[in-house]
Amino acid sequence: MMQRRQHHNKHPGQIVAVRGNVVDVRFAAPLPNRNQALYTGENDQVVLEVQSHLDPHTVRCIALTVTRTLRRGDTVKDSGAMLTMPVGEGLLGRVLNVFGQPIDRQGEIEAERRDPIHRPPLPMAQRTTRREIFATGIKAIDLLAPLERGGKAGLFGGAGVGKTVLITEMINNMAGRYQGVSLFCGIGERIREAEELYREMKQVGVLDNTIMVFGQMNEPPGARFRVGHATLTIAEYFRDTARRDVLLLIDNIFRFVQSGMEVSGLMGRLPSRVGYQPTLGTELAELEERICSAAGGAITSVQAVYVPADDLTDPSATHTFAHLSASIVLSRRRASQGLYPAIDPLNSDSKMLTPGVVGQLHYQVAQAVRGTLAEYEELKDIISMLGIE
Repeated sequence: MMQRRQHHNKHPGQIVAVRGNVVDVRFAAPLPNRNQALYTGENDQVVLEVQSHLDPHTVRCIALTVTRTLRRGDTVKDSGAMLTMPVGEGLLGRVLNVFGQPIDRQGEIEAERRDPIHRPPLPMAQRTTRREIFATGIKAIDLLAPLERGGKAGLFGGAGVGKTVLITEMINNMAGRYQGVSLFCGIGERIREAEELYREMKQVGVLDNTIMVFGQMNEPPGARFRVGHATLTIAEYFRDTARRDVLLLIDNIFRFVQSGMEVSGLMGRLPSRVGYQPTLGTELAELEERICSAAGGAITSVQAVYVPADDLTDPSATHTFAHLSASIVLSRRRASQGLYPAIDPLNSDSKMLTPGVVGQLHYQVAQAVRGTLAEYEELKDIISMLGIE
């Protein structure tokens, strides 16, 4: 790992406690800053990130790698910097992990530089808003919940209603027409899904313009918790330095919340509503607020959001809704009827669906479709009893 050469190990620390993926380290000298990377274990294989200062000599860290080999008394080296991610055109066509290491067996990565994964969002004065539609080629979405170019859209649905399939379909449809860079961020992806997606991208011929970053389901919660920030560092490079548009696909935002919940519990924080971490809103905002557009380029994001027990009032779903310009809700009832994509046209919504943005005709057609579907929904029970006549 490139970062390991940077240790300034004048003041090594010592592990005093290991609780799952949370490690307490004691330092005799000044404590490392929050979010700083520490290394320990055999050949510095275990990567820790400082989360809090417990007392004048002890820091509490989350591990981004497996802590199985650690024990009390092990020496810990301070890197003196945050975790970094390689950026540059050399990443195109590659599959990386949270540390920027290739996991596709295609050799080393040619990176222009490495940027820290924690960065402040773009200042308000430098942001731009666009009134442009981002066409997906999926009629139900483009008509009833059009996506914003440079905006954030969410695909909400329970288990098995087709979120990942719909994201894959979008990649297929947009690959030919989309001129920018596609970035796929897999948070808590199953390895099977990651491998299928990689093969599909190769078959369609869009892999050369795509970068994939995975923090998989079998990895520690720390890796899943930070993989979104690592991917955004790459997206910000293409937006600000290369001045290109970025299509950022995230699957799945709920797994980011879930990994934060695991970390929070191990850190000893009191749980909040429905057992979620008390810092849920802040952690989600730190990730979401970095997705925005500048004068040089736009980051357009499509995010899959798992909805626990199909309950759209769940805190993880309601906190995510607040950040989005378009919400596409997938319905289990439509999926059970064999209607795919299982989009619920009455619950899906977009801030772009106004006459000023999409035009008067599009707006009127969308409202008429909604009206017809709402009327059918009201009469459905009567129809099922009396027949269609």
